[in-house]
Order: sequence, then C-alpha cells, then structure tokens
Amino acid sequence: MPTGPATLFPDNTLFEHLNNQELPFYLDFMAFMSEHDVPSAHPIADTQGHYLRQVCGKPAALIQKLPGASILDPSAQNCYTLGQMLGKLHCVSKDFPQQRDNVCGPHWWRTTIQSLDPHLSAGELKLVHSEIEYQASFRNTHLPTGVIHADLFRDNVLFLGADITGMIDFYQACTDVLIYDLAISVNDWCSLDDGQLDNTKAQQMIAGYHAKRPLGDAEKQAWPVMLRAGALRFWLSRLRDLHFPREGEVTHTKNPAEYQNILTQRIEQHNHLNAHWPGDLIS
Repeated sequence: MPTGPATLFPDNTLFEHLNNQELPFYLDFMAFMSEHDVPSAHPIADTQGHYLRQVCGKPAALIQKLPGASILDPSAQNCYTLGQMLGKLHCVSKDFPQQRDNVCGPHWWRTTIQSLDPHLSAGELKLVHSEIEYQASFRNTHLPTGVIHADLFRDNVLFLGADITGMIDFYQACTDVLIYDLAISVNDWCSLDDGQLDNTKAQQMIAGYHAKRPLGDAEKQAWPVMLRAGALRFWLSRLRDLHFPREGEVTHTKNPAEYQNILTQRIEQHNHLNAHWPGDLIS
C-alpha cells in the first residue's frame, strides 16, 4: 500500500454507472499499477482488505488523491514523456493476472450506430458504416495485446512541472491491442484544430513509447488502422453522449465533430501516417 501525503486526503468516489461486478477489475488494476511504479491513484482498502464499499446502496471506493494538474496544450516534450509512461504501463500490465473484454469494441460500434441511425445525416452514416466495414477487413490477431488504459486523454494525466504525477480514470481499461492504446493518445494529444496530426508531437510520443516498450514492424504496418479505429470509437461515444445523455447526470458533452474531423483526416492521410514514426524507429 502506498504511503505519504497523497494518501492522507483520499477522494471518496461514488460510482453511478459501474456495478459491483465490474469495479473490482478496475480497482485491482489501479492498485497493481501503483504498486509497480506507474503513477496511478491507489484505492484504499478497508479493514478486511477490500477496495469496494457500499454507500447509500451504491458501490464506492476511497481513492488516493494525486498531486498535479492536466496540461491541455502539451509540448512535444510532454508528448514524449507521456509516450514513455504509456510504454511503461504496457510493460507492467502484461503481468496483471486479470482480463476484461473491450466493451467499446467492434460489436459496440455496430449496436451504437444502430441506435444513432435516426439522429445522423446521410453523410455521417455513410462515413461510420464505411469505416466499420473497413475495420472488419483488418485482422489484428498478430499484434501484441494486454491490459490498456483505453482513455488516456490529456485530462486524464497529471503533471507537476515536466513530470507525470498521475494517470487517472482507468474505468475504460480492458484487454486489447497495445498499439491501439497509443493511437488513442496520439489522436488526442497530437491533433491540430482541423484534425490533422502534429508531426513533431506524434513522432515524440511514439519515440517515447518505443524507448520503454520497443515496437515491431507489424505494429508499424497496423498504425494507420489503429488511428482510424480510435477516432471511430470516440466519435461514436461522443455522438451517443450527445443524443442519449444519461438521466440525472450533469456533464459537459464533448463535441462529436472533433472526432469526425480526426477520423476524416486519418482516412485521407492513411497512406502517409507511418511517416509520423521516427525514421530510425524500426530497423
């Protein structure tokens, strides 16, 4: 169990949309990361050693509070540092003994677009269905897998100065292709306002990752596909949140058009996306 000032004032988290069957995986994974020098908030166990509690009939947990703040306009150096930390997370996660399916994978894409069908334009529907069909043609069984964060956006990483002090919000974590996790982060951290990639930031994040977990040629070849898959997944989730907001939940709905633009750019630039890998990365 971690000690020190960060554990003295924990956050009491009440889970409205996760249940008692789902939460142990996430809490155990957060604890495992923290215990292996990945800066995750460690859940605090009760006197029986359980992380999960019940408050007012709902699951809850005391979660270690971490120092730092998110950087919403990261530098290329910040991107390199994040790449290193994500690579380290993946090296550690291979020894995590539990697994969990990605509930926002291809099956979810198909069911989600069915529910969204009445709300989207013909052009939007064509783009989604075309991309789902394209992704179905790609087989990723040859790519390294493990437990991934699956939501490592800028607002889920804390910095103090140039150092990462926290990786938070592990409640999308699942077992999936490792390079997909990197693609999700590159799409968020390294995209320009029009959806195109910032070449320098993307190169730095990939190089930082490679420094901790060396990437293979198969992963390089799959890179454009993974970028497109990550863009599709978050476009669909933002569309769902816009058209089907959860009852009783007051949140800021993120703009779906941002990820529609990112997906469109990744499709248009598909044959050039490997150029964002540093030239000497893969021998």
